[in-house]
Amino acid sequence: MAIALYPGSFDPVTLGHLDIIMRSANIFDFVYVSVAVNPSKQPVFSTEQRIRYLQVVTKDIGNVEVVTFNGLLVEAAKEYNAGIIIKGLRAITDFEFEFQMALMNKKLAADVETLFMATNTSYSYLSSSLVKEVAKLGGCIKGLVPPEVHDEIFSQLR
Repeated sequence: MAIALYPGSFDPVTLGHLDIIMRSANIFDFVYVSVAVNPSKQPVFSTEQRIRYLQVVTKDIGNVEVVTFNGLLVEAAKEYNAGIIIKGLRAITDFEFEFQMALMNKKLAADVETLFMATNTSYSYLSSSLVKEVAKLGGCIKGLVPPEVHDEIFSQLR
């Protein structure tokens, strides 16, 4: 059984994230979407909110479960028996950072592979940071975040 772990901050979840989740669910037997608790980041949305948003938008994907982790990513992968870590890439700059992380993760856990998945070109410009900035300035974020959670995300950011 091929089990994958797709980690991220998801602050907030975007259509780009959802695209990677759906494509991963079509490839792997099971996908854990893991909300990272990163002490060096100050998220706008609480861990509980981010988990709930992800649960709402993945509720109809039978082989996806939303979880959380705090600490080393490879330890979370081991905890969930995931032999694969999924990393979405939008641009070369994403690759440089993610490649370093993949090499470190490989050193820490030789049996865990990292799979880089290129984003759908429709979302190559999209980031949670950009969504937050646009919403805070009163701009439209329709088509950037899943419609099921749009209103709640937008109202919190305004």
